[in-house]
Amino acid sequence: MEADRLAKGDSPKKAFKAGALGRRVTVTGVDFVFRPQPTVYLLWALGDEETRRVIEAAHERAIERVLEWIEDEVAVIRYGKDGIYRVRPPGGLVAARFRHYEARSGMPLLHDHLLLSVKGQRLDGKWGSIHTLALHENTVAASALYNELVAAEVCEALGLATEPRTVTPGRRPVMEIAGVPHELIRWTARRSDQIAACLEDLEHEYVTAVDDDGELKFLPVVSERARAKLNQMAARKTRPPKQKTRPLAQLRAWWKTSAILTSGVAVDIINSLLEHARAAAAAIRARVATVVDIALAAVDVTTTVFVMNDGGRFHRRHLLAEARRHLALVLRGRRRDPGLDDQIVAAAISTHCLDISEPKTTIGLLSDYRLYTARWTLSDLPARRHPPTAVRGPDRQPPADPGAPAAPRPPGQDAGEWEIPRLPLQYERAVLAVRWCGRSCAPPPSCGAGRTTSSRTSRRRCPSSCSRPRPPTPSTTTGSRRPHLGRRST
Repeated sequence: MEADRLAKGDSPKKAFKAGALGRRVTVTGVDFVFRPQPTVYLLWALGDEETRRVIEAAHERAIERVLEWIEDEVAVIRYGKDGIYRVRPPGGLVAARFRHYEARSGMPLLHDHLLLSVKGQRLDGKWGSIHTLALHENTVAASALYNELVAAEVCEALGLATEPRTVTPGRRPVMEIAGVPHELIRWTARRSDQIAACLEDLEHEYVTAVDDDGELKFLPVVSERARAKLNQMAARKTRPPKQKTRPLAQLRAWWKTSAILTSGVAVDIINSLLEHARAAAAAIRARVATVVDIALAAVDVTTTVFVMNDGGRFHRRHLLAEARRHLALVLRGRRRDPGLDDQIVAAAISTHCLDISEPKTTIGLLSDYRLYTARWTLSDLPARRHPPTAVRGPDRQPPADPGAPAAPRPPGQDAGEWEIPRLPLQYERAVLAVRWCGRSCAPPPSCGAGRTTSSRTSRRRCPSSCSRPRPPTPSTTTGSRRPHLGRRST
């Protein structure tokens, strides 16, 4: 259409408008997927009928609580010119929920799809569109809230406790039900194995791809953003067709038989999985005190968010997601007082964060879109007694066995990440990583990083004015971000 209009003498602007209709995509709903931690749905799949009902009820209550938070704190209807006015939907949101019991591989996977309509009614009775960007921006915070709530509900109802489990070295641990053998998690990971094998091939094709002149088309190092896209491609390429629907009772009987025959876990443990988990919970609760220190939590949350966000800049939603992860780690499956996560965020912002917002639009004045950074800087840190030890990334291998116990942290940090000696509490997590400024400069060739930059076309060297320290040997980035609510969120 554009070519036809241009041939007839129309201006490029008119030609573009003529073809714009074919590019316009109307979003009618957003699909959220709520899935509990693997150890939770393993208890649901292999436990007795009463355990199954308790876990499903906890799963549903956690979903309801997350939706209430989205309605009260996240969802807004935009109206007026350029959507400058925003209002909460007073009548709430409209959603349809669908329950699935298994993955495409046939393994147990309790999860709900929630199709959320993007239409909401204002106070004047008119219907407007829910701002979908706000929903996507708060997905990680919603995921952390669901993970925390479903674990607490299950643990309080069944007398269990949670423990951290390292899935990927150098990444945050995930909180799982204590006492459930990790071999059972591995038993359910058939799709993960398929995706990992395909991802390895795609990464090799990516780093070896050449253009017509025989030069590399992409960087010789797979960035985290590229790995996330390749992971999505691998998931699509290995996606099997859906299986025929079977009754849940039949699925639970088949799962138990399969676990006994193929998981490598003793039969008596599988048959008494709940009692085994309760014994582990009793040991944890006897030695771990439930004490939430808001001041220390604020330090922990601020330093973690400062390190994990590019350039050390972040929004309130990043602090909120990390505060919920912190509470899940400290409480070990116990319920918390409502609003405790907001108290930690408020303490972090008032004490350890510096508002660096320069709002040029109305949205920049909103509290949720204020831009922060930590009050301390790397130059304020005490001098190191020993030079930092460079670490190298792992070779291209499939992800570590999720059922294996956490190993000592081997070489495998993110790009530019150093191991640093222990520092005072307020700094010790703030400097777990030192990252290169992603847009303004690149590591010098003496670092061994070659021409790594944030853009394919950019080949700028690190200027002499850059104040970032130069690590001896950067490494490749690892890991990817998951889109699901629950289980793992980064």
